[in-house]
Amino acid sequence: MHSFAYKVKSELCRPHVQRACCARAEAYGVLLYCNTFNMQEVRIITENPEFASRLPRLFKRAFDLRFDRLPDEDEHRGKLVFQITQPEKLEKIVNQLGYDMRQNLVLHVNFGILEDECCRTSFLRGAFLAGGSVTDPEKRYHLELTTSHVQASREMSALLTEMGFLPRNVMRGGNSVTYFKQCEHIEDLLTTIGAPAAAVEMMTTKLEKELVNNANRAMNCDMANVNKTLDAAQEQCDAIEILRDAGKLDLLPKQIKETALLRLQHPELSLGQLAERCMPPVTKSCINHRMRKIMEIARDLDE
Repeated sequence: MHSFAYKVKSELCRPHVQRACCARAEAYGVLLYCNTFNMQEVRIITENPEFASRLPRLFKRAFDLRFDRLPDEDEHRGKLVFQITQPEKLEKIVNQLGYDMRQNLVLHVNFGILEDECCRTSFLRGAFLAGGSVTDPEKRYHLELTTSHVQASREMSALLTEMGFLPRNVMRGGNSVTYFKQCEHIEDLLTTIGAPAAAVEMMTTKLEKELVNNANRAMNCDMANVNKTLDAAQEQCDAIEILRDAGKLDLLPKQIKETALLRLQHPELSLGQLAERCMPPVTKSCINHRMRKIMEIARDLDE
């Protein structure tokens, strides 16, 4: 059975690679969040076959080039590796993304590529496909984007904030992690980047969890009330037994004696239910008054 993150990435891969600008923006996100992107090599490793199927089409549309290394045909399971090492291909990618091969490649986000909303969305989709993960909402709410390029991560966080999201950031093992823990923000982000079905699944799971939690709270509250009623009834029965053992039960006023005997016959009933059993029926307040009287007399005897 596939994980929730696997299903999200598979859904993101369903739309066709169409506009060249969006293809370049998506590939840009992939490169900034993949395993390796520098002047010597591009290396993308994935375990998702649908993302693996998308990558060659994406890079052909974005940069008009092919990978130097593709996964072996019999490499159906495990890690699928894509690689570019030819200098002329790397130079073409770097130039199209607005970097300079003659300088040390400190990767930042070139916002000139992301001017249109469709391109920003494609960029986020590529980043998630290459370096994103999301936890099964049955367990907890957590989505993150991980990259080794710290400056790019800071600018990704700024981009997300500008788009109305509220990301958090942390360094983990030398990588920069941008993450979300609020369910609503994760739902909105998944919908934005092209995984509305996953967002709906998350929303449904959250509602189901809330219903179960509310039912459990109500049941616990009911059980507490039942236990409270039973404890009070047991105290009343104990007090009546004290009166009977002392020979005082038959000396009680008629109505109080009838109430005492009724309680001994029905120790499981609440005061309201006991009041309905009286002949004639009385109010809960009346029964409560009689029980207090019984408890006072028994307390005096016990002392």
